[in-house]
Amino acid sequence: MDEQAIKIAVVRWLNEVVIGLNLCPFAGKPTGENRVRFFISHANDDEVLLQDLQREMELLDEKPASAIETTLVVVPRHLHDFFDYNQFLNWAEKMIKRNGWTGVYQLATFHPDYCFAGADPEDAENLTNRSPYPILHIIREASLEKALHYYEGVEDVPENNKRRVEALTLEEKHRLFPYLFG
Repeated sequence: MDEQAIKIAVVRWLNEVVIGLNLCPFAGKPTGENRVRFFISHANDDEVLLQDLQREMELLDEKPASAIETTLVVVPRHLHDFFDYNQFLNWAEKMIKRNGWTGVYQLATFHPDYCFAGADPEDAENLTNRSPYPILHIIREASLEKALHYYEGVEDVPENNKRRVEALTLEEKHRLFPYLFG
């Protein structure tokens, strides 16, 4: 797989979907300031991916948020099945706990086949977390807490996002999510 093409697809998704649809009110500032790290993992098994994830968190430990606010770990060669992806998240959470990062980092999750609990796979609300590849977004909890002080109505974000993607026309869905309609 061509790393440059993978990064282009993820950056496009971040800019057009996440920021463009305002699905995450906190994404625009660090993206605009070039403080989002894109790490493309070559992992094709859980153990290597856990090592990659740990190294990225160690890097965030070393670098201040002013240099790297957040990291998107893109996984193009592994976890294609959404069930396997969800199972991996249990291992990732155990690794976070084992390394003393509970309350320091949290993961936001994105996958081409993302499906919220209780939703049907074809429900539009799933589009809020559908990405071109499996992605593990490492978020600094301190930065998130700081951002929450400046954003009113954060509890309304999920419902607003659901309404936003449900209002998309079929043409808009094809343009924004071409990887879902290939």
